[in-house]
Amino acid sequence: MTFNVECEEGLLRVTCDDPAVPTDHTNLIIRAAGALQDYFPRACAEVTVKKRIPAQGGLGGASSNAAVTLLALYALWKAGMPGSKAEVSRQGAKTQRSLFEMVDPGVLGADVPFFLVGGSCIATGTGTKLKPLPDTPKQHLIIVTPNARVSTAKAYRSLNAGSLTTSDSVSILSSSLADEFSADSRQWPLRNDFERVIFEIEPEIERAKIALLEAGARGALLAGSGSSVFGVFEDEAARDRALENLRSEAGWKVFSCHTVSRAEYSGAMNSSGFPLITLS
Repeated sequence: MTFNVECEEGLLRVTCDDPAVPTDHTNLIIRAAGALQDYFPRACAEVTVKKRIPAQGGLGGASSNAAVTLLALYALWKAGMPGSKAEVSRQGAKTQRSLFEMVDPGVLGADVPFFLVGGSCIATGTGTKLKPLPDTPKQHLIIVTPNARVSTAKAYRSLNAGSLTTSDSVSILSSSLADEFSADSRQWPLRNDFERVIFEIEPEIERAKIALLEAGARGALLAGSGSSVFGVFEDEAARDRALENLRSEAGWKVFSCHTVSRAEYSGAMNSSGFPLITLS
């Protein structure tokens, strides 16, 4: 993503190299910038996005874009604020505190707060209450996005997930977190309640998970509400062997990656001049 704040007063505009990504008010970048613009009403921004994460894949691409927009425009717009240093500091502190407050599931989505802090976390409530967890060892992953799509709205309707998204509900957490957290991914309770409905709606997504396991993944799981599936491999060599086989599937987007620690994530953001929020 690149940001330009030398533009027409009040203007918010997004361009993207992927035609599947909307650039109107439904784009979370526009929504994030608009929320922050309440504190900087005369500020403007033009944002250019080079899309590398598959759209509508359940991988948090839109949410991470929204989080980076909040952090980046806060830093850029604050730097350009007129007035005394005291006024800038006072306004800046108010805005910094508001970054979490403005992340309303009805405005930006419940996944955005995670990308404001990074690292491993437990998310409770609607996903906006985060508790940092210790870093885990680097994991070598393959992500498969098959040629299948399920809308998030349809996924939730199929799951009948009212209790999943109420701020005071703990019913889903009591089952999802039944097993004690472990730093060893072989003991992780790889569970996603969406799988039982998504696999029925789109069997091709289930086939992608099976393919990952057959290729040697020691665990595989649906990402979010889909349509991507990720597999965790023993080491880089095992991952690379599986990669060649999986890439032979027609219509599948297949790529490798690895996890990053909180320090690595924070370091990358801080080096860009957009510091993350620190949780106690």
